[in-house]
Amino acid sequence: MPEEQTGARQAQVLDFIRTALEKSVRSGERQVELIQEQNDLARNRTATTSNLLQLSSTTAKSMEDQTAMARERTALTRAQTQLSTRSTELANIRTNLARERTSLAQQRTEVAIHRTELAHQRTRLAAERTQLAKHRNVLARERTELSLRRTDLASGRTELARDRTQRAITRTRRSLQRTWLARGRTYLAMIRTGLALLVLGITLLRYFGPSVWSIFDGLLVIGSTALVIWGGYGYRRAHAGDVALGRLLAEDPGFKDLTLAGARAP
Repeated sequence: MPEEQTGARQAQVLDFIRTALEKSVRSGERQVELIQEQNDLARNRTATTSNLLQLSSTTAKSMEDQTAMARERTALTRAQTQLSTRSTELANIRTNLARERTSLAQQRTEVAIHRTELAHQRTRLAAERTQLAKHRNVLARERTELSLRRTDLASGRTELARDRTQRAITRTRRSLQRTWLARGRTYLAMIRTGLALLVLGITLLRYFGPSVWSIFDGLLVIGSTALVIWGGYGYRRAHAGDVALGRLLAEDPGFKDLTLAGARAP
């Protein structure tokens, strides 16, 4: 009987040991599965972070391209303004030449009148010369009238050139205003990107808790905060420049004419 009890106890001990070993093996396998799942989650988090960084860099690059295009348009507008100023100078030169022609025509008219007087004195001696002199007087008067008309046309052209120069200045200011607005959009994009990164960093810290990756999450939060501050400061400057240009355009006569024309249009 004691031997049977001892054998039964040994069998119970062996069963207990076997059960404990099976439990330890199962717990080890479960721990290995949990470690693999944790590694998969870390890989997915790294891939998501890299995709977000690529999207942010792509957005910033597109905003820089838009700013460069706005600067090129501003340079083209300035070149057009210079061309308009040059055409105005040429119109002024033409006006001066027309005035000189008018004075020359007047001098010719006076000479023709003097010749007419001489012709009247020589009427008895040369009747044919008197008729030719009268015909010359008629032609000189017609030429004088044409010169005066040309002078009036040149004056009108000068006024149109001045109006075109004013319009060009207005277009230049509008281009500068578009440039400031583009800068404001760029800084707003920086603010949006910084806020998205800030939310991502806080979410990672709250979700995963303190770990090795908390350093990266903290750097992400600090960098996104700096990006938001930088974007806010830049947007404030861009908004101030836009307001200043808006005040200038409100006092610009060319812009007022364009506003009235737009209001009258159906």
